[in-house]
Amino acid sequence: MVPDNLAKRTTTGLMLVFIIAASIMASPFSFILLILTINVLSLQEFYCLFFSSILQPRKTGGILLSASIFITTILFISGINDWSILLINIPLIFALFISELYLKADNAFHNLAFTFLGIICITIPLCFFTSITFLPIGQGIYHYQLALGYFFILWINDSVAFFTGKYFGRHRLFERISPGKSWEGSLGGALTALLGVYLFSLLFTIIDLANWLIIAVIIVVTGTFGDLIKSLRKRSLHVKDSGNILPGHGGMLDRFDTMLGSAPFVFCYLILVHYA
Repeated sequence: MVPDNLAKRTTTGLMLVFIIAASIMASPFSFILLILTINVLSLQEFYCLFFSSILQPRKTGGILLSASIFITTILFISGINDWSILLINIPLIFALFISELYLKADNAFHNLAFTFLGIICITIPLCFFTSITFLPIGQGIYHYQLALGYFFILWINDSVAFFTGKYFGRHRLFERISPGKSWEGSLGGALTALLGVYLFSLLFTIIDLANWLIIAVIIVVTGTFGDLIKSLRKRSLHVKDSGNILPGHGGMLDRFDTMLGSAPFVFCYLILVHYA
């Protein structure tokens, strides 16, 4: 008999695969809407995690600034506007500081620090991830294969690592931070992801096999650290999950932590090496 939590995890995972894959392949607009939704829900979750009687991240202002940064970045990277569109965000940033003058909070700069920290940890990586699909910059061409291939690597690595670690894990990867993660699970996920890359590189020919393999290694390594950082955050807050919006998985931050940790590095690799 399948454990109830495992059944929930599998069902939720399959639904996410369908929604994400369909959004990516349908059009650039549905893809951007998908990532914007992930951004807003994740940021809301982040602010709720840290909200307390002595710390109040500015949720409304932070989410509005986050959405502006995301949208203006896409307008620039897709070639709809030039880089000057990003300047819109400067008065919005300044407005958050001005607002603290009137809110009379005891810990004004702590509130601002965590407001901006959420944007740094969530919105900026998602801007990098979305921008990957519009490289080279400014040409306005949407490459859905890059986003879909990226998610396939994430899904394969995370899924196999989970089951391999669950049934064969013996040696802890980073016991102080995440006692459930093992070297066996991590290596199983990584090797399966590399095998999967070889198979779908035959279909996603926008970049060659060598680049796909390098991207997979970047995602596995940096994504694993992203996952550990998420565990560190939860441990510091004494919570099991970041949220409960995804049955069997926890919150948005629990599900997309690997992508948030790896996206900036994949973007840098493509800019500096492939599209240089």
